Amino acid sequence: MALGRAFSVAVRGLDGHIVEIEADITSGLPGVHLVGLPDAALQESRDRVRAAITNCGSDWPQARLTLALSPATLPKMGSVYDIALAMAVMSAHGKAEWNRLEKTVLLGELALDGRVRPVKGVLPAVLAAKREGWPLVVVPVENLAEAALVHDIDVKGVRTLGQLKSWIEGKGQLEESVETPSPAPSPTADLADVIGQTQARYAVEVAAAGAHHLMLTGPPGIGKTMLAQWLPGLLPTLTESEALEVTAIHSVAGLLSGSTPLITRPPFVAPHHTSSVAAMVGGGSGMARPGAVSRAHRGVLFLDECAEIGVSVMEALRTPLEDGEIRLARRDGVARYPARFQLVLAANPCPCAPADPRDCICPGQVKRRYLGKLSGPLLDRVDLVVEMHPQLAGAFAQQEGESTAAVCQRVATARQAAAERWGPYGIRTNAEVSGSLLRKRFRLPPAVMKPLSGALDRKQISMRGADRSLRVAWTLADLAGRTSPVLEDVSTALSFRQSGGAR
Repeated sequence: MALGRAFSVAVRGLDGHIVEIEADITSGLPGVHLVGLPDAALQESRDRVRAAITNCGSDWPQARLTLALSPATLPKMGSVYDIALAMAVMSAHGKAEWNRLEKTVLLGELALDGRVRPVKGVLPAVLAAKREGWPLVVVPVENLAEAALVHDIDVKGVRTLGQLKSWIEGKGQLEESVETPSPAPSPTADLADVIGQTQARYAVEVAAAGAHHLMLTGPPGIGKTMLAQWLPGLLPTLTESEALEVTAIHSVAGLLSGSTPLITRPPFVAPHHTSSVAAMVGGGSGMARPGAVSRAHRGVLFLDECAEIGVSVMEALRTPLEDGEIRLARRDGVARYPARFQLVLAANPCPCAPADPRDCICPGQVKRRYLGKLSGPLLDRVDLVVEMHPQLAGAFAQQEGESTAAVCQRVATARQAAAERWGPYGIRTNAEVSGSLLRKRFRLPPAVMKPLSGALDRKQISMRGADRSLRVAWTLADLAGRTSPVLEDVSTALSFRQSGGAR
């Protein structure tokens, strides 16, 4: 009897678990038996591993081979275990005890000729190996830049199975990580190019300063999409921990660029209005994959033509909007993905949406049904609502508006003030502050709260709406350089919910 062992990582959602792979060779009819809850892709690895080992000049055992992946109760998916399986087989067949193999986590898929191909989810796998105290991880060369984002753990790249075997035996070298150049900032349009729309511009600035949700309504061609696309450019660069978190999500989704793997700017995700619930919040068979809400984590989720999106899809947003994460139960377990994004909705006032509202031909019932798809509980979670109106010809002669750089400076100053105020409570932005904290430790004077109290007494807003208005009021105060909201801030915040926004 001969026994070999290697180690890899199983990624469930964004969590990784070390997997011990054992290869046992015993007398009996030749055959390969793979145990440990493998999926179809992993079952097929038997043929890939056999061909790769023989094509790189090594022998395949002509006996009964049992490959066990432990923990046995943890479902294993994908081709990430290929090179670990191959090394366990070669260790058992050669009856060799390689010290390097006992101290290394192996990740990668094998081609039939022995080449090592890249895989998804390398970043969360390396983070799991670091958390478990492993000193070294070997990954495909194409994934080396991504794996090197994790500090305090040695990472090496491999091109072929033969190269890996030589290194394990102490005879060869693997690829070392190199410094990845920072991505050049992509050219973006300037806010100064926006013609008119003072209210909408100001609402976008407030949304950026406080991480608030925003809804823009108005006829087609008025600039709703353009303003939404400029919002990410006003947001600050992601911190190191946020960048790793966002990059890990895109790694699991298989969306990372090999040349610039680290995502440092807030993502902008704009799914089509025909997207399904699974595409929006995540799904798939086996273990759920991240959807649009998770890919937009720490960035902007823009839903254009939101009145055309299915009711079930829109209602599925309510939980991630409140909790900042999404939990998806599937056959192989529960996947948990972060989903703290800024929601931006854009909609026409009616199906025909003429430039002049007087030309509308939609019956009243059709109008009510059109925007009625957006439920009250969902709209109650939107902080800023702005109704945009067509501009007259005189707008072309107006003085040029503020540039993106000037607005970015105000947004950064406001965010810094919020971070210093809420930092002791583990909060970074005004949109994340709990209602109890606002009403107790940071309670405003009755005179300042008068507009909000009146709206509550008249049942014009809910208690959740009142809390969201307070958060917007704090953002308005931060933008104005005040240490606390005044009556004007509360009134303006309330107007954004009641009448479509006013400065």
